Amino acid sequence: MTNKNLTENIKKLRELTGVGFKDCKAALDETNGDLEKSVEYLRKKGIAKASKKMNRTASDGLVLVNEEKGEISVIEINSETDFVAKNKDFINFCKELSKINFSVKGDLEKLNNSKTVDGSSVKDKLVNLISKIGEKINIRRTSFFDNTGGTNFCYVHAASEKNIGKIASVVKLDGLDDQELGSKIAMHIAASSPLAIEPDGIDKSLVEKEKEIIKAEILNSGKPSNIVDKISKGKISKFLDDNSLLNQIWIMDPKKKVSDVLKENSNNKKIKVLKFVRFKVGEGV
Repeated sequence: MTNKNLTENIKKLRELTGVGFKDCKAALDETNGDLEKSVEYLRKKGIAKASKKMNRTASDGLVLVNEEKGEISVIEINSETDFVAKNKDFINFCKELSKINFSVKGDLEKLNNSKTVDGSSVKDKLVNLISKIGEKINIRRTSFFDNTGGTNFCYVHAASEKNIGKIASVVKLDGLDDQELGSKIAMHIAASSPLAIEPDGIDKSLVEKEKEIIKAEILNSGKPSNIVDKISKGKISKFLDDNSLLNQIWIMDPKKKVSDVLKENSNNKKIKVLKFVRFKVGEGV
């Protein structure tokens, strides 16, 4: 590493960790100039409890979709503010990662260890961007839909440009090749945020938690304890319907459920939802 590069990396490491010049140089010497490993090294030494920026919350950012030959990848990359989400360097970084994400089929570990166009690693480019922009940036989650077993459809909500926005959904359907209807189903998923395809697919711990909340609400409302179970059964049934894709009210027609729409459009073969994902920027952060 040249003296110029070493000086630049020391500056970046100091900004990321708040650690002094001497300790940053020692860390970089120990890790052969790897910024991310240097942060880990300093933390293990107890010199930096955590990177100052990496301790902050990144709940804004972008979701990007990449579609080629029927296969679709989706990735969420977070920043702290919408201002950075509109930054040209951040957007270009996200676009490059979206392409890499498609090539590694949504494998987040492989993505992090991949090389970018300029030959630097994704990890190092991420650290460099954090240092340049001054906000925490986080590659949060990825997914990949291959073209076997069904047809994939996607939708990006509030798109700032093609395949880039704040909410993205991808759905795989068996028995449907209608691009318009498939896109509408993906749009429904983006708008209605189902938790699973059918009620029995919803996380059991989430259902139990909801039951507890419902029972507590009923008791606190002054209803007799002997009718709590009866009322709670009705409410939990509605919760399951509201959060399972097939039982949700179709966004295009409130008189129909999603399952009704699939039946109406089935010809010789029943249309089945095989899987879906919905990424909303910052949701759950």
